[in-house]
Amino acid sequence: MDAATPVVVRQGRRRPSGALEGEVLAALQRAGIPLTPREVQATLPGELTYSTVVTILSRLHGKEVLTRTPRGRAYAYAPLTDEAGLAARRMHKILDGRTDREVVLTRFADGLDEADAALLRQLLSDGLPRPR
Repeated sequence: MDAATPVVVRQGRRRPSGALEGEVLAALQRAGIPLTPREVQATLPGELTYSTVVTILSRLHGKEVLTRTPRGRAYAYAPLTDEAGLAARRMHKILDGRTDREVVLTRFADGLDEADAALLRQLLSDGLPRPR
């Protein structure tokens, strides 16, 4: 390529990392029932290929975010829990991987704003409610 040849920079429609997983998970949560990859594909905007949807669903299943049950020649996928439950699972996973749990929990609690710290104190003193 010589100096006169223009360089074309493509502005791809690529989503940020994890955005597709978030969109797929949100679609499944909105549905409220298990969906096959084809059904998930139909609910999403844009032109995602079937294989892309299957890959995303498989990754989410591998991360233990989704359950899957056979339905015909495919699987039907459903979230294991709601968004709050997923956030809690991520927090547990991080904490479980640490040997210095006390330090991690102390720094976490120290970083809370006053309202969240008061809520946490209240939850711990009242006994944690069990999610429904």
